[in-house]
Amino acid sequence: MSAASETEHGLKPLLALNFFMADMQAGIGPFLGVFLLAHGWQNGWIGTVMTAGGIAGMLVTTPAGALIDATRRKKLFVIVPGICTVIGSGAVLLSQDFWLVATSQVATAIAGAAIGPAVAGVTLGLVHQAGFNRQIGRNQAFNHAGNMVGAGLSGLLGWQFGFAAVFWLAAAFGVLSIASVLLIPSEAIDDDAARGFYPADERREEISGFNVLLRTRPLLVLAAALALFHLGNAAMLPLYGMVVVANKQGNPAGFVAMTIVIAQGTMIFAAIAAMRTVEKQGYWLVLLISFAALPIRAVLAAYLLNHWGVYPVQFLDGVGAGLQSVAVPGLVARILDGTGRVNVGQGTVMTAQGIGASLSPAIGGWIVQEIGYASAFLVLGGFAVGSVALWFAFAPLLKRACGPRSAEGGACPSARAAVGAAQ
Repeated sequence: MSAASETEHGLKPLLALNFFMADMQAGIGPFLGVFLLAHGWQNGWIGTVMTAGGIAGMLVTTPAGALIDATRRKKLFVIVPGICTVIGSGAVLLSQDFWLVATSQVATAIAGAAIGPAVAGVTLGLVHQAGFNRQIGRNQAFNHAGNMVGAGLSGLLGWQFGFAAVFWLAAAFGVLSIASVLLIPSEAIDDDAARGFYPADERREEISGFNVLLRTRPLLVLAAALALFHLGNAAMLPLYGMVVVANKQGNPAGFVAMTIVIAQGTMIFAAIAAMRTVEKQGYWLVLLISFAALPIRAVLAAYLLNHWGVYPVQFLDGVGAGLQSVAVPGLVARILDGTGRVNVGQGTVMTAQGIGASLSPAIGGWIVQEIGYASAFLVLGGFAVGSVALWFAFAPLLKRACGPRSAEGGACPSARAAVGAAQ
């Protein structure tokens, strides 16, 4: 089989993997808040266990990216975490003891830390830099579709049979994810291309971890803006689900499922729009729109604390997250093209996102407990204003680094800034 046919043979299983891994990764995560609330937990402690998992995932994501760069067995980093994620999610159903729940969230986050960089690396290894933007757009459209289908089925099964059915659905998606990744031909994955490495380039230098950020200014700005965004974003959906359920506006499992379905359905179209907009306008505009969606969403969430508010609130969630799901990995791969450290960069940016996301549930939970839901939403939305300000402040630098020519595969001015002198 030729290299081209091997690559083509691997793309369909890759799309299937992105579809099924969505529910495998999430497990009962989106339902955790209302599940624990129904078992007598307070908002502050719910936020605390979510934060514990976020911190654990944050700490291991960058080393996981380094392992993806180094290994020639990238598929293994999807299979093993997938198994661990399903087991960790299921443990919550056995007992709602604080330490068991916290341990399960930590274990799940650690296991899942490698999945994002691994799938990005496999994708880059299959299609190389020139095809990465389009393929990551397709990947994310399928991933969001998988999230939407998984959430809809979770809501239906949870309503009919209880939360145990949500776990069994996640387990089934996990098995299908593992089957999908096994169908991708290992020979079709170019391990050098998968980390943005060119053997003929004599200017290369081994760099790792946060040093990637410190020596690549556009990546540093991107990471800071994403950290602020996720500081405001991560807690918003679980808090919104909890306030509506607490006000007896809907069935817990069904309502949470509806919030996810609306957002993920929007993300499908947002991912496709991002893929096309990047090719014409570059990454800067796409990410600006994604950052600006959150403050608007926060205001709507604060004043629409009812069942019907879920539609505009979650539509904006879908816009922001859908655009970022394509633009962030694409921009990181473009900036670090030629360094051989693309997946370390992916992991490091995910770590920066994790810093914000891990703190968000605890901050949001304790604000709710002290001064109420509406105030919490406004405070969380305020963090994203910082992302918008930062993106505008460094607009000249970012536009040079992530313009439309870069998205088409042309040389990015900062693509090898991490190799050689610091910018």
